[in-house]
Amino acid sequence: MNSVKAAEKGIWRFGRAACWSLDICRILGRTLTAMTELYLVRHGETEWSKSGRHTSVTDLDLTDEGVRQAEAVRPKLAGLDFGLVLCSPRLRARRTAALAGFPDAIVDEDLVEWNYGTYEGRTSAEIRAEVPGWRIWNSPIPGGETKVQVIARLSEVVTRVRSAGVERALCFAHGHSLRVLALCWLDIDIARGQSFPLQTGSLSIVGYEKESPAIVRWNA
Repeated sequence: MNSVKAAEKGIWRFGRAACWSLDICRILGRTLTAMTELYLVRHGETEWSKSGRHTSVTDLDLTDEGVRQAEAVRPKLAGLDFGLVLCSPRLRARRTAALAGFPDAIVDEDLVEWNYGTYEGRTSAEIRAEVPGWRIWNSPIPGGETKVQVIARLSEVVTRVRSAGVERALCFAHGHSLRVLALCWLDIDIARGQSFPLQTGSLSIVGYEKESPAIVRWNA
């Protein structure tokens, strides 16, 4: 029995439903796909991220420090082969991707930042002055996206990456959207997002520990 047949037999011994629920691997024809590592890069600094202002639809460019941060990502990714490279359509994410060596990243609308509604451009301190204890992870966002909506959107990215059948994928996006993406990958309630900070220009990796979705590196 060859190795592919042996692997198929081992997987299907546990049942078709179990294979899908664990997302161990997929069988395409006679080939088993590798378990993907997903690299996550938050865009470099902008004037609003520097001052802590919530930035979703406002399309800001990078500061000089943001450019430096984006350029510093480049050597961290050099020499790695990415079968899929995705990017938020926002300028700050696209510029970070280009400076990091990926000017042809595929724009994916699902990677945009959490829509902050009427809280756009405001700091957490300003919002908390009106709504004590407010946190995006467990509080309403007037005129913005709900948790259900943002989870559904970022889950589409998880599906796209896992179904691509690549060894490595790369996403350039934003502080909150990338945290939701990672938590969807890990199947963790996004209310835990407050425990996963992401600095501007940071690199994180999610993948697998054996068959279990896992954090490989965070906020590096």
